[in-house]
Amino acid sequence: MIASIFLYFFYYTAKLLLFFDLNVSQKAPPFSLFTQKISFLLNILVILQQTINDMKVDFLFSEDFYGMNAPELKHTCMHLLCLEGEGSFVFNEHCYHIVKNDLVVMPYPHRASNLAAHPNMKVEWFAADNKFLQSLLPSNNYSIGGSISLNFNPVIPLSDEHAARIIDDFHRLRVRMDMRQHMFYREMMGSLCLTMMYDIFESHSQRDTTSEHSDRTGYIVKSLMEFLSTGISCTERSVNYYAESLNVSPKYLSATIKRLTGHSVTSFIDRATVPILKSFLEDERLSLTQIADRMNFTSVSYFSRYCTKHLGMSPSNYRRSHQPKI
Repeated sequence: MIASIFLYFFYYTAKLLLFFDLNVSQKAPPFSLFTQKISFLLNILVILQQTINDMKVDFLFSEDFYGMNAPELKHTCMHLLCLEGEGSFVFNEHCYHIVKNDLVVMPYPHRASNLAAHPNMKVEWFAADNKFLQSLLPSNNYSIGGSISLNFNPVIPLSDEHAARIIDDFHRLRVRMDMRQHMFYREMMGSLCLTMMYDIFESHSQRDTTSEHSDRTGYIVKSLMEFLSTGISCTERSVNYYAESLNVSPKYLSATIKRLTGHSVTSFIDRATVPILKSFLEDERLSLTQIADRMNFTSVSYFSRYCTKHLGMSPSNYRRSHQPKI
């Protein structure tokens, strides 16, 4: 953070000096020696800032239980497996006790506190950028319901067979995560992460088949999850629509989902919509106007703004980025 502030200070100082040099020396040659030096400095600062951005943790493997809630991991999703012994932590004001073969899946692990481990406790964990993981999920999006359920209870007891499978996933990721010079590094890591997530989904779904929510709030959460899993967000992205379908007010729906999951209704709607959006954009037979119509956007410009917000680029640029490179 301090390094970024330092770079920004010098960047804008150099820009200011460059402005004065160009205006005061109007009769001088177009590019004075001073101007060239300042331009060179600006280029160096841009490169340094990009280097700092690249230092952000995307993937991390560790055996340190007490490192699972480190501040630098606050943008990640934590996957921790207890191999021996026992330990505990507090999450969402609840204390959880874990033993051998317990898997902990926790988005934004900096929220965990009061970590305590028995002396003989052994763990392995893998953390990955949470947004990167979400971008991998297909439009069936079991993860929407899974993330809601994991917010209630982030601990998944595994059988010996499933625990061994998750450890294999961790180790494959650990071997590959340092191969940053690989031409298809992010695609390779994405494929391995997706395998791990589907292995986790299998165990998680088995845990939740035996637990049913009987209260009103549990019904609301489950119903929203079922709505979104149908792909209805392709055309319906209004909180009002889901509130009306569930016979509750938009205010009640928003407050309930926020309280139980820590995320807004809109964020879950967008998570269900983005994979659908990507699948349409990757279909070259569809024009942008056709996609906007299919997804019930009021205009192509609104559709373009939505893409830019959620994909980080315009729909046209997204398509170009996914074209085969010759």
